[in-house]
Amino acid sequence: MRNLVLIIFLLKSCLIYAGAQIYEPLSASTRTVLQKAISDQAIAQFVTLPDKESRRWLVAMSERMEKYMPDQNEREGFLTTVHYEATRAGLDSQLVLSIIHVESRFRKYAISSAGARGYMQIMPFWVDTIGSKEHNLFHLRVNLRYGCTIFRHYLDLEKGDYFRALGRYNGSLGSATYPDMVFSAWQKNWLLP
Repeated sequence: MRNLVLIIFLLKSCLIYAGAQIYEPLSASTRTVLQKAISDQAIAQFVTLPDKESRRWLVAMSERMEKYMPDQNEREGFLTTVHYEATRAGLDSQLVLSIIHVESRFRKYAISSAGARGYMQIMPFWVDTIGSKEHNLFHLRVNLRYGCTIFRHYLDLEKGDYFRALGRYNGSLGSATYPDMVFSAWQKNWLLP
């Protein structure tokens, strides 16, 4: 009995919280803007923060992420890419980490029951809608580029309302559960003092 309880606990802790994100038709102009936003290549370095500030952020986040990614080089590469893509999309890097925390628990190859993929749990229909067939949603930069671009799109659509944008991102608009989980992860784990 004790082993069964342990197995159930371990399986439950591995679940990812990806919602039933649905395809919403986009206008031609919106599709063009989103295609352009994901098309150019990211670089793996800080480009927006002064050196001292970027190092402080990287050290603080790296310490917090160690339990999810034990390898320091992998962790710092991941964080650098998160920071770059979040900043590029005009998003808070720590909020993006919170989304990833809730969506995939920092698992690169996570797949939800709805078919969402990777760190930010991107639904494959986005590749057909705004991307190219060669885009691999398990590739770090591709996944983060899509996730940040899509979340930025929803944030703009909802006129800066993070609660509603998070609901749209997860496919749970109207429910408080997912936005509350992301805000909680942000405050408990990723928000810098």
